[in-house]
Amino acid sequence: MDAKREFLRHTVAALAYRGVKAVREAPAGFGSVRVCATTRSAVEVLAHIGDLLDWALSLVRGREVWHAAPPGTWDQEVERFLNGLRSLDDYLRRGDPLGCSAEKLFQGPIADALTHVGQLATLRRLSGSPVRGENYFTAEISAGRVSTDQAAAHHEFD
Repeated sequence: MDAKREFLRHTVAALAYRGVKAVREAPAGFGSVRVCATTRSAVEVLAHIGDLLDWALSLVRGREVWHAAPPGTWDQEVERFLNGLRSLDDYLRRGDPLGCSAEKLFQGPIADALTHVGQLATLRRLSGSPVRGENYFTAEISAGRVSTDQAAAHHEFD
C-alpha cells in the first residue's frame, strides 16, 4: 500500500479516535444542545459529519455526490458516523483506485470532519458533560481502528 493511502487510513483512524471520544457517553438530550439559536445542534453537527463521510466515500469512488441528510436521533447518527468511518477505511484498505487525490480528500471532507468533532467536544463542555483533554500525540491510534473499540487514553487532563 502506498504511503499516501496509509496516511489517509491513519487520518480516518484519528478521526475515529477523537470522534468516538466526543460522542461516547453523551448524556440524554445532548443531541439538542446548541450554542445559540443560529447554530447547529449537536445531532445536526454529527449528521453533517456523516454527510462528510458519505461525500468522502463518493470522492474516492470517483463519483462525487453531496447529500445533506436530515438528522436522525443521536444514536442513529452515532451509528451512521461509525458506518461511514468503516466504509471509508474499507475502501482505502482494499487498494481500489482513488477517484481523487489524497491531498484533496484530506483538505476537504476529512479535515472538515475533524473540525466538527472539535465542535462536539466544545458542546460537551458547554453542556456540563466535558470530554477530557488529551495529549493526542501519545494516543494509540492505528489504521483500521475505526470502531468504538478505541485504546485507552495515555495522558488525559482537565
